Amino acid sequence: MTALLDAAERMDREELRALQLERLRATLRHAYTHVGHYRAAFDRAGLHPDDCRSLADLARFPFTTKADLRDNYPFGMFAVPEDQVRRIHASSGTTGRPTVVGYTQRDLDTWADVVARSIRAAGGRPGQKVHVAYGYGLFTGGLGAHYGAERLGCTVIPASGGMTARQVQLIQDFRPDIIMVTPSYMLTLLDEFERQGVDPRATSLKVGIFGAEPWTQEMRREIEERFAIDAVDIYGLSEVMGPGVAQECVETKDGLHIWEDHFYPEVVDPFTGEVLPEGAEGELVFTSLTKEAMPVIRYRTRDLTRLLPGTARVFRRMEKVTGRSDDLVILRGVNLFPTQIEEIVLRTPAVSPHFQLRLTREGRLDVLTVRAEARAEATLEQRAAAASAIAAAVKDGIGVSVGVEILDPETLERSVGKFRRIVDERDRPGG
Repeated sequence: MTALLDAAERMDREELRALQLERLRATLRHAYTHVGHYRAAFDRAGLHPDDCRSLADLARFPFTTKADLRDNYPFGMFAVPEDQVRRIHASSGTTGRPTVVGYTQRDLDTWADVVARSIRAAGGRPGQKVHVAYGYGLFTGGLGAHYGAERLGCTVIPASGGMTARQVQLIQDFRPDIIMVTPSYMLTLLDEFERQGVDPRATSLKVGIFGAEPWTQEMRREIEERFAIDAVDIYGLSEVMGPGVAQECVETKDGLHIWEDHFYPEVVDPFTGEVLPEGAEGELVFTSLTKEAMPVIRYRTRDLTRLLPGTARVFRRMEKVTGRSDDLVILRGVNLFPTQIEEIVLRTPAVSPHFQLRLTREGRLDVLTVRAEARAEATLEQRAAAASAIAAAVKDGIGVSVGVEILDPETLERSVGKFRRIVDERDRPGG
């Protein structure tokens, strides 16, 4: 296995920390010199890049938030002239202006390198075929996976999202070894395989690399058992780079190794911003170490996780993301994340993995209803038992009462990207 690793993956921790500090100080200087937002933010904090003399000193510098990126829309966070930018990506902007990110040619090369490293860690090898079912376009998933797979020496099938029946046909005809897709859309593909009468365990697929949304160990087991593949997690976000910031190694499946030679992680208290010790759960924060077009300093991801020592690689691991601080539902004083409900739904007989949470208000009280689809073969009695079992498990395990609706198969809207887990109707008329 060691022969497959690149030079950075063979460094010891002392060498890595020295490289991180060198790159961190260069990034701080680059951002301060070329980005007005960072120059103003550092000046307000009474800090200069030269004040960073150790990795611990980074904690003194101000955070960057998604609001900062939107306030500087479209190109105010770029640190190079526009004629040096070779590609622009952007978020969907569903809650306001999109967040825009830019890449120099060197950034694109770095991105391809870290995604190639990620696919290799997931078990991919040169010469294999990779079916990319992430969306292409302004979303970073499709093109990020595409160029990384090519960099590794794989053959890319750029399927993108949608046209589910055609995707199933392509998988049968082109016989890919690896699929890269959101876990929720993989379940949609699973339904289509079964609808066409094709055994999903008989496909050529060996590895699924799933990202762009939180998913649980229960969903991993569901996918692995029903597809007979290794299901591993990839992490990234457009503001930091795109997919390929961290990757789960197929030989351990024990969390995602962060490619720390390019991205410096911290975990902070989501309320106070205080840096937490390794092993404590909190909000993940990233500082880019090698980005030219758009460096980010202490970017608050809102993803909740904890940092752990490396196992399969020298780099530290992040635990699978359990949820986002902005996805937290506080229901009658109880904190609840969609992934907690997912664990319950996936272990309940007679229901499929497709579910959604609906928030409404009755009088002054918030009401949560779990809406889960029945499996096609489930009887009315089994549906009723499933509803009771889910309600009881949520009450016993999370400590709050919820309503449960068991719906007919294929009732919930399918997504080719990230599945919309929470439908908040509390502010709607009549909601």
